[in-house]
Amino acid sequence: MNLNLNRTEFGDPRNAGNVLPPDEALALLQEWVPNERLQLHMKQVGGVMRAWALEREGLPEAEAYQWWLAGLLHDADWEKYPDQHCRVIIEELEQRQVDPAILRCIASHGPKYFGVEPVSRMDKMIYAFDELSGFIHAAALVRPTRYEGMDVKSVLKKLKTPSFAAQVSRDDIQDALSRIDTPLEDIIAFILEKQPAIS
Repeated sequence: MNLNLNRTEFGDPRNAGNVLPPDEALALLQEWVPNERLQLHMKQVGGVMRAWALEREGLPEAEAYQWWLAGLLHDADWEKYPDQHCRVIIEELEQRQVDPAILRCIASHGPKYFGVEPVSRMDKMIYAFDELSGFIHAAALVRPTRYEGMDVKSVLKKLKTPSFAAQVSRDDIQDALSRIDTPLEDIIAFILEKQPAIS
């Protein structure tokens, strides 16, 4: 399946700063994503992205909101349009005149699939958080206490077990980490701290 978007420019520069309000973004999520597990994944990526933008990048709330929005909607077309993943949601958000930086961030969450290299800090972090957030959630689900008591060491051990959550690409995780100046352990610890509270 070829998901290459065959372009690297998205949206209209005149829409810089434009976002969907939270109620509109969440309504789109509900409408496009019937699967509650996928909805949760998208909310988790959005929540972790926003927390990172505020706490680690020191960004103002308005910019952190853009990180949240990109994370929240990055997989919005995956369930209904798997063979056009990323293309459909980006076209929808272009019609809604959303900031091109958010569209580009969504387009860069899987460079080897969509053909869009992560450039901005927001681009690079969604690539890093997407796979790891899903992986850590999968690891929590097989524990009797879920997230409680889960630590970085146990996540690293699971990552080294190829049969566990085999659909999560370890290569993509390594590639994402090679683009940011943050160790894997720090990213895992941050997700473990923030993700349990997101529902």
